[in-house]
Parts: sequence; structure tokens; C-alpha cells
Amino acid sequence: MISVDNLTLKFGKRTLFEEVNLKFTPGNCYGVIGANGAGKSTFLKILTGEMDSTSGQVNITPGQRMAVLSQNHFAFEEDDVLKTVIMGHKKLFEIMTEKDAIYMKVDFSEADGNRAAELEAEFAEMDGWNAESDAAALLSGLGVSEDLHTKLMKELSGDQKVRVLLAQALFGNPDILILDEPTNDLDAETIAWLEDFLVNFKNLVIVVSHDRHFLDTVSTHIVDIDFGKINIYTGNYTFWYESSQLAAKQKTDQNKKAEDKRKELQAFIERFSANVAKSKQATARKKMLEKLNVEEIKPSSRKYPGIIFKPEREAGDQLLLTEELGLQAQGTVYFRDVNLMVDKGDKIAFISRTKQAVTKFFQTIMGELPTQKGSFKWGVTINKAYLPNDNSSFFNSDLKLIDWLSQYSDNQEEAYVRTFLGRMLFTGEESFKKASVLSGGEKVRCMVSKMMLQNPNFLVLDEPTNHLDLESIHALNNAIIEFNGTVLLSSFDHAFVQSVANRIIEFTPSGTIDRRLPYEEYLENPEIQELRNTMYGKK
Repeated sequence: MISVDNLTLKFGKRTLFEEVNLKFTPGNCYGVIGANGAGKSTFLKILTGEMDSTSGQVNITPGQRMAVLSQNHFAFEEDDVLKTVIMGHKKLFEIMTEKDAIYMKVDFSEADGNRAAELEAEFAEMDGWNAESDAAALLSGLGVSEDLHTKLMKELSGDQKVRVLLAQALFGNPDILILDEPTNDLDAETIAWLEDFLVNFKNLVIVVSHDRHFLDTVSTHIVDIDFGKINIYTGNYTFWYESSQLAAKQKTDQNKKAEDKRKELQAFIERFSANVAKSKQATARKKMLEKLNVEEIKPSSRKYPGIIFKPEREAGDQLLLTEELGLQAQGTVYFRDVNLMVDKGDKIAFISRTKQAVTKFFQTIMGELPTQKGSFKWGVTINKAYLPNDNSSFFNSDLKLIDWLSQYSDNQEEAYVRTFLGRMLFTGEESFKKASVLSGGEKVRCMVSKMMLQNPNFLVLDEPTNHLDLESIHALNNAIIEFNGTVLLSSFDHAFVQSVANRIIEFTPSGTIDRRLPYEEYLENPEIQELRNTMYGKK
């Protein structure tokens, strides 16, 4: 268990949170949420002891082992992969190291023998003989192939290192597991594996994530950092979101009687409890929700961007046609013989297990990469807006945001341009920020402002939710659902893809799979899974 008593954190005159009193209990998974800058990662650092609070204290049950997902991807460069994972259990690794050092002695003494016997007993008690096989199983589950297990960490790619460090945190059944954005750089299959692992994990988990589907699947409670306070709410992310929206609506409804509001909230809780029966943690969550006091539900202070894409003209029947389009380089097939006809109103999600495949396809059809094989043709009525995966080239200037956005507007009136910045929450002095100093999330919001200005009838979105906070993700998700044009997109945000896409296209080294199915049906269909594995060369 972790208890937080009278915790306060201040940076100069700014207070992130104050007088926080919380208890985190075993058997639960706490999803930490809050607007960008609210202090989510900072709060985790205080819990792990990496950072000190201004006042107050954190108490951990004596003897309990805490494991933390390392954010330093270069900390274990000279260690092999399997060893790096086992190092996640510090005590076990120390015993293994000392034991091996004793057995390597040339002048092995009686005292050495006694000490080795003690270590062997501790080693067996910690199930040390299964350490390597357990570590290997974790690595395989996280998509790290067996041929990489004996390589040095410095030989791995960035996304492979992330998976190894995640395996390190999960290794050895820690009493307390602290994870900051664990789904970053993971594909859909690996995220699903991690979800199952955490659902079946019996101890305490505290996790920060912007992945709504992940939070919904694993969280039994939501930890909300808001109003300078930190509160724990029973239920998963969707329950928190919908209940806070309902509470905000009720707060503005001055004419509604208190008893009517209470009945409305109670009906909401009962409806959600019934729906939760489909959840992997259904029974426990339903019991918790039934005990919930409706007075605990409060409106959020979050601000949501106003994203609306209004096509200037309707697209004709000819949208996008590709014929035998292909790209490969340095032995990697990114996409092969893509024959694609996009229909009006399609919202197509592109996926691939081959890194960069979808990005390179989008770059090809948007003219950023030369066509290597085949051809593509856009319809003459298409007005397309593109959100690239890498937008850095757009922000290599010291222009103020108002001037930056004016570059892309036919209407040069400042009030008109300010409207589009304001929709993305750049108000007042923020519109005079320099483009070159923006954060990743601010850059994406600027790009969305630029896209709204274009009045497009066709959107191409490459990982649009990257860097965005949950509020912006919600707003963008709803905008794409409401958009009456055509969309090509890629995203690892399961909820985003499931709610938007009516067609899934997957690039494999052997060719393209194209199905008109919702995302979850595509992932769960046994015949499609068998076809996918065959086309990736897996049995």
C-alpha cells in the first residue's frame, strides 16, 4: 500500500497541488489523468522518491518492492537484454551476481561455501531458477524476439529498448508497479498483451497514459489532478469522463431540482454498471460502482478544443486511386502492389507491423517521397489537408503564432485568424508565442488550426493523437466522427480507430489486406489473424 499525507508541491509561486491525502491499495489499478502540465509525471516521481515534495510525505508498506518503468533508454547500453530484464528485481539480481562471483573464485574457502549455501536458499525462495525463462516469456509477450535476448541493449532500436525496459518493470511480480506512458511505441498486439497482463496482476498498479482504451481496460480507479488537487474516483476512464460531463451539465442547469439531479446521476451509474459487464474486470468494478456515492462526482475544469472541419465543396466520385504502388529500401518492404480505390465517405485506418510503412505510404501519396513503383492519382475535386507524423519543418521560424497561421489563410484579417487559434485554446497572449518554442502538443494543435482553415473535404492523418492531451484527443476524435468528408488515418489509439474507421487496410511484406470492418472485428477475426500471420511469414 502507498499512503500520501498532506502532500504539497510548489515551484516558486506556482502550486501544482497541495494538501493531498490519498491511499493506493493492493489489487487495484489507478489511472492518473490531468491536463498537460498538471503534474502527472511529477506526481509519479514523488511516489517513487525520484523527486521531493515541498511538504507532506509518502509512506510505503515496509518490505514491499516497487518497480518503475525506466525513462532512461540508455541506462543499460553495455548489458545484454535478458540481464537487463532480471535487473528489474534488484535483490534477486544482487544475489545472482554475488553467487556467481563466489563460484568463480579459484581459492574457494569454507566461508565461501557457507555463504553460497545461504545465497542458494534465498535464490530458490525467490524462484531464481526460473528467472531467465520468466524474463524470456515477458520479452516474447512484449514482441522482443528470442534472437535479441542475448544482444547488448546498445544494439537494439529505440522501440525495442522501450519493450525491454517495460519487461524489466514487470519482472518478478513487484508489490507496486509504477508505469508512465507504458504503451508508447507499442503496436496493437503488444498493447493487448500488456492489458491482459495488468488485468490479471494481483498487486498495486499506478499508471499514466493518454490511451483511453488502455485506461478503460486496466483501470479500477481514476486519479484526477485538477483544481490543484488530486482526487481518486471509482471506475475507469470512460466512466469518469461521462460522469464529469454530466456533472458539468447539471451544474449549469440552475432550474433542475436537487432530487432530479440525484436521480439522473443514479440512473447514469446504474446504466454504466450494466454496461461494465462486458469488461475484463466486470464483477469487481460493478460492486465498486454500486457502492459509489453520487456526491463524489464533480465537474472537471478541463477545456476542450473546438475542432470542426467544414468542407468548402463536396468531393466528386473520383477521390484517390493507386495502382501497383510499392516501396522498399535496404531489404525492408514497406508496402507492395497497393491497388486502392477510395470511396466517398470512407474513413480508412492503415496499420502495419512494419515500422514506418504507413508513414511512407502517406508521404508518397502526398508527394513528399518520389514514387518508386506504380502510380497514384487524386481526383480533381479533392481539397486535402495533411497532418504529418513529423511536423518539425513547419516550425523552423520565430514567427508569432498569429503570423504563423496567417501564412495559410486567404483571409488576412487578424480577428479571423485568431478565431482558429482560439478554437485550439491559443487565446490572449498565447497567440504571440514564437512558433519555434512550442511543445509537441502545441505544434499539433497549430497544425489542426491550419487544417481547419483549409476547409478540406479529404483528411490524411498520420498519428494525429501523438503529443495531445486527453481533452484534445476527445475533441479531435469527435471532429473526425462528425466530418462528412473522407479520411485516411493511422493511429495506435485503439478507441480513436474503433470509433472512426469503417475500413481497415494493412500493409504486409507480402501484400495488402483490405477489409470493410470495424477495427476490433478486424483484430479479433480468426481467419484474418491467420491470413495476417501468413503474410508476415509467421506460422
